[in-house]
Amino acid sequence: MKKRFLATILTAAMALSLTACAGTTAEAPAAAEPAAKEAEAETSEAEAEEVTEETEETEAATEGEPITLRMAWWGSQTRHDITVEVIEMYEKENPNVNIEYEFYDFDSYFTKLKTLVASDQVWDIFQLGGNFPEYLDKIYYMNEFIDSGVVDTSGISDAYLKITQDTEGNQIGLSNGLNTYGIAYDVDMFKEAGVPLPTDDWTWDDFEAAALKISEHTGNFGSSGFTSSEFIAGCSTYIAQQGEVGEYGFFNIDLDGMGFEDPQMLTPYIEMRANLISSGASPDAGAEMEITDIENDFLVTGEAAMTWVAVNQFPTIYDICAEEGRTLALATVPRIKNDGPSGTVIQSSQMLCVSQDSQYKEEAAKFISWFQNSVDCNNVLKGERGIPINDAVREALEAEATDGQKAMYDYVTLVGTFETPEKINVLSPAGQDEVVDNYRNYIQQVVAGDITAAEAADKTYADAQNLFE
Repeated sequence: MKKRFLATILTAAMALSLTACAGTTAEAPAAAEPAAKEAEAETSEAEAEEVTEETEETEAATEGEPITLRMAWWGSQTRHDITVEVIEMYEKENPNVNIEYEFYDFDSYFTKLKTLVASDQVWDIFQLGGNFPEYLDKIYYMNEFIDSGVVDTSGISDAYLKITQDTEGNQIGLSNGLNTYGIAYDVDMFKEAGVPLPTDDWTWDDFEAAALKISEHTGNFGSSGFTSSEFIAGCSTYIAQQGEVGEYGFFNIDLDGMGFEDPQMLTPYIEMRANLISSGASPDAGAEMEITDIENDFLVTGEAAMTWVAVNQFPTIYDICAEEGRTLALATVPRIKNDGPSGTVIQSSQMLCVSQDSQYKEEAAKFISWFQNSVDCNNVLKGERGIPINDAVREALEAEATDGQKAMYDYVTLVGTFETPEKINVLSPAGQDEVVDNYRNYIQQVVAGDITAAEAADKTYADAQNLFE
């Protein structure tokens, strides 16, 4: 029987510390050399046994003996439903494979993942996003499976493979889809408030003015909360929108320091967000906690006119609102200046990875290959995680696209025309999660009047800089 774990189910094991599992190594003194050689021999023998066991496991899987893979992901209820559907499809095509799955909301997923990292029990197949560097030790590179043909990349361009490779060319996983960010908005709510619809070159000043006016005229939030994307909007994107294209980044391209020198470059965005929250045009921290996934965002529930969105999520919320007679549209991320850098790029939404802890790494890789390359599978997934990276799959989906999906495809095409930096780092430094959490708290402290926006900018910069000391 499969195990279905909901996001709300957490265990006491979450208290385990990652630090407590870190090992240390030291060189043995010369006098201990014979013992070291004996230990080395034992280790080699153990490694040989391990290789034999893995070979036997692979042969067993090939011969059709039952195997069980564990898989987990985060996302909306729609994602849960369609992923379960394709898992069952895969099991029918591969009767010897049983996949036990777990699904969570974003925060609960990574809370559970950290406990599994600590106990060396990470799922065979697991989903990761831009914070994957924190879990590199638990990722089994897919290079050998691509080289052997177990993972089929014939329909995937090198450019799309590179968005989930490290700087040395190791294939960390396969992207679940191409993605970028935008602002989803309620067309009728804009019209009701007499606010002009967003243009492709609108600014953050335009965004703020629209949110304030809509809130004043309708009593709804002008903008929903930015939740976990607050850092992406106000740090990663906002800094990249300053100067010339590619002149600044929050972190530098080598990830060994900051990508800008003046912390006050962060201040205007923080002031804007604090102003919207203080005026009631955007939810405060308490109200924002009610948003557990995109499907209950205040835009979707009809209580906000706009929300920051990863565009792969747009078709889902478009369909929900359409059933209620509401029309959503996608606007580009606001810029600092109309003719300034967009700060947005096409990137990977998430990826599926093979776990170092898996006993069936090749079988896990086979599933990931099927997940990306099967037209039948993706006719169910319908690009919910992002525009497919396989050419044949993408063509098949575009031919049958719904209105919401067409809007997503058109939007990604538009953003693809924006001028982008010559080099883009898809990695993030270890420890960034704490910087992100602190940044969100600093904005709330500005709202409460405990610190100024300038002080919040200084604190954010110092937190980030400390990652490299």
